[in-house]
Amino acid sequence: MLIVPEREIADLMTREAAFDAVEKVFAAMASGDAYNFPVIREAIGHEDALYGFKGGFDRAGLTLGLKAGGYWPNNLERHGLINHQSTVFLFDADTGMVKAMVGGNLLTALRTAAASSVSIKHLARRDAKVLGMVGAGHQATFQLRAALEQRAFEKVIGWNYHPEMLPRIEKVAAEAGVPFEAVELDGMREADVIISITSAYAASLMAKHVSPGCHVACMGTDTKGKQEVEAALLARATVFTDEIAQSVTIGEAQHAIAEGLIGESDIAQLGAVINGTLPGRTSQEQITLFDGTGVGLQDLAVAASVVALAVEKGAAIEVDF
Repeated sequence: MLIVPEREIADLMTREAAFDAVEKVFAAMASGDAYNFPVIREAIGHEDALYGFKGGFDRAGLTLGLKAGGYWPNNLERHGLINHQSTVFLFDADTGMVKAMVGGNLLTALRTAAASSVSIKHLARRDAKVLGMVGAGHQATFQLRAALEQRAFEKVIGWNYHPEMLPRIEKVAAEAGVPFEAVELDGMREADVIISITSAYAASLMAKHVSPGCHVACMGTDTKGKQEVEAALLARATVFTDEIAQSVTIGEAQHAIAEGLIGESDIAQLGAVINGTLPGRTSQEQITLFDGTGVGLQDLAVAASVVALAVEKGAAIEVDF
């Protein structure tokens, strides 16, 4: 078995490699060459933690495995650790034997950012100039770096429940040479692309905050009950997702469906747009929305990529198991 420790990931996996892996796996899902297993995600009744498993199988690449991990909200304050903790396990599809164990924390951040970035590439207007960020936590910095590579953005605007955290994303914008402005939620109407990345259980971004022609990437809702955007926004938008089954049960669509505003048939896979079997944006005025629930195949794709790089660069640890 190969082990790729968390400490090695930063020197192995790039945003470009993560983007390529996620884009390909979305396409494979839409074509039926890859599928995700049902998600297990539970409140364990200790440290307010959420813990679970995401897995899947890519027949084309013979990538089989799972990610185990979750969210420990007290980690940063009590232990100086990031709140999201995870590990990816890869298995030999021919024999079932374990192939690799890979640190999943940075990989999760990179693949989540890559997913919204893929949605921007395929759904946002080509002339998008203003990028809006709703949320300024750890993941928001990854989201912003990846998004800035997809369009020639001339300005970043940001809002967060805790405004004192906004300098995090202001710093990233400054590093990219893009001006930043803190705004109230009403100010999001200026944005051509909005990324929502919070862990909220109540909507903050409302339909009235989104202008015609905007692309919205909802990246924080991955659990039953979570909600970042008003359900009415999904009714206004053309909705795409990574995995329809997850979108309707643990994604933003869970609320719009519960309110009878949309049906499951109103949601399309982003992979079908990548494959060219479905149109993406069809007009300059259309609002597009990507419900990014986070699928196990994303984790497996980036983990397989990083294992190959680790072997090539001699960074993988081999153990008998």
